[in-house]
Amino acid sequence: MAGSKEIRTKIKSVENTRKITRAMEMVAAAKMRKAQDRMRAARPYAEKIRNVAAHLSRANPEYKHPFLVKRESIKNVGMIVVTSDKGLCGGLNTNVLRLAIGNMKTWEGEGKGITVCPIGNKGFSFMNRMGANVKSHLTGLGDTPHIEKLIGAVKVMLDAYVAGEIDAIYLSYNHFVNTMKQEPVVEQVLPLSGEQLGTSEGNWDYIYEPDAKQVVDELLVRYIESLVYQAVVENMASEQSSRMVAMKAASDNAKSVIGELKLVYNKARQAAITKEISEIVGGAAAIG
Repeated sequence: MAGSKEIRTKIKSVENTRKITRAMEMVAAAKMRKAQDRMRAARPYAEKIRNVAAHLSRANPEYKHPFLVKRESIKNVGMIVVTSDKGLCGGLNTNVLRLAIGNMKTWEGEGKGITVCPIGNKGFSFMNRMGANVKSHLTGLGDTPHIEKLIGAVKVMLDAYVAGEIDAIYLSYNHFVNTMKQEPVVEQVLPLSGEQLGTSEGNWDYIYEPDAKQVVDELLVRYIESLVYQAVVENMASEQSSRMVAMKAASDNAKSVIGELKLVYNKARQAAITKEISEIVGGAAAIG
């Protein structure tokens, strides 16, 4: 059995760790509320522009945007993978990366080329270790993501799609369900279609001012950017929720470990006292 001093040192170490995890839990809880508010605030705009893009996909304008044209064959696939910049958030990043890799292996098995755009330091590091073809990347978003920062990395993928280097683009991220549940998902971003966007059958007629090309070009690019931004804020809310839950579990485990160590310490201390008493009694008997 370890000595009393060693056990006391271990207890102190675990108590210090518990203080850190408790502090991180409270910080994550505060950030989670802000991230959830940001996510909910972005949803109405994302939903509205999604509806407009869905209706536009059913329209028959004189101009057909490349984003709305389905390719005859898919030879190259692009994937935007959204992860966190920091760790200590449970299996959040592992789950979304496992799902992304599963899809990538399926596409590779079909003989398709794969281009990746990781958003977040964890995804970027993972894709580099995997030797993936990283077309663009973005890290260091901070606690408050801005769509201006996302535009550059996303535009590289969109330009590659328009140029014919990529035939389809997918988006992988953690969808926030509630504080205890976050689901990794993979959604097709391009090409856009009415069925994919969830609009009903039917033709939509629009009057374009100044002209169809300028309006449609601007709208669809904004739609893709809002889609990626929504994925980032969803993933950020998921990250803070997952971190809060992970740190709470770590704090609870530390409390259990401290309780067990204190029990071991008391037993060791009791054994030492019993041994000293026995030695004293034995010595007194020998003298007497």
